[in-house]
Amino acid sequence: MEAFQGFTAGKVRLVPLPEQFFSELLSEIDNLGELKVALYALWQIHRGEGNFRYLSNADFRNDNHFMKGLASTDPEANHILDDALEGLVRRNFFLNVDVSLDDEIRSLFFLNSPKGRAAVDAIERGEWRPSGDKHNLIELMPEPSNIFSLYEAHIGPLTPLIAEALKDAEETFPSGWFEEAFRIAVENNVRNWRYVEAILRRWKEKGRHERKDRRDTEKARRRYTEWEDDSN
Repeated sequence: MEAFQGFTAGKVRLVPLPEQFFSELLSEIDNLGELKVALYALWQIHRGEGNFRYLSNADFRNDNHFMKGLASTDPEANHILDDALEGLVRRNFFLNVDVSLDDEIRSLFFLNSPKGRAAVDAIERGEWRPSGDKHNLIELMPEPSNIFSLYEAHIGPLTPLIAEALKDAEETFPSGWFEEAFRIAVENNVRNWRYVEAILRRWKEKGRHERKDRRDTEKARRRYTEWEDDSN
């Protein structure tokens, strides 16, 4: 294995770690596999999107670079991962909840944080649904009037025609996308539903890249305006 060449110069993306990880958990974790899985989870969850974030079993297993760091063979790496996940659940680092998707049981792992606890409680009450997004398997059930209140707050009063379009959008797109799509429209000073819908349709077809859009709103404005024009 090639030796680490050192951290690069200039701006380096940092990953925040809760102080309690060092003050309470680090001294208790005596298993290298658990330590690697815990640090990897904190990194991946920080990079995630949405108001509630989690990792599935597949999120670990599909990262070949990470799995090879656990063991040199796949069976051994999978065994270490399973033991580490089980150990971190016992330590209350993770909250684990199982959901049934496509007739298959999927294990989801949330950090034991206020948001993680609230999400697990909601899932256990049945307040979730499949998201249709292969990267985020489920979403919590939205507030019934969420998209309508977002429209009124960011664009204006509802009309019967717009209300019908919003109902269709609720059935077509993941609910977690609406707030960010409206926010991009406001940032770009284009306050109309066609523009918001164009953002949502582009995310569905091309992928969602919200962080890039926030950094470069002018570029995003041009892209979504072009997308809207193409749909005429």
